[in-house]
Amino acid sequence: MGITVTLPASLRRLAGGATSIQAGGGTIAELFADMDRQAPGFRDRLCDESGRIRKFVAVFVNGRDIRTLQGAETPLTGAEEVTIVTAIAGG
Repeated sequence: MGITVTLPASLRRLAGGATSIQAGGGTIAELFADMDRQAPGFRDRLCDESGRIRKFVAVFVNGRDIRTLQGAETPLTGAEEVTIVTAIAGG
């Protein structure tokens, strides 16, 4: 059993319309890599060319923003709930 990752509407198309997916990894970066293995395109939407999480993407582990933790290197044990939020721009 993997980590439950709740997806924003903007990423659900990559998961076949699902509101969440199960993925694994010991860190957020590894979790994103597993998500991309399952459904190619996640990494490009979440990370820039250098592998850093994009500025408009917020990631929460059990309700805590990873920017206040260890960023992409935030450790995961497998019991967490991860929520991804993407900013939406418009006018």
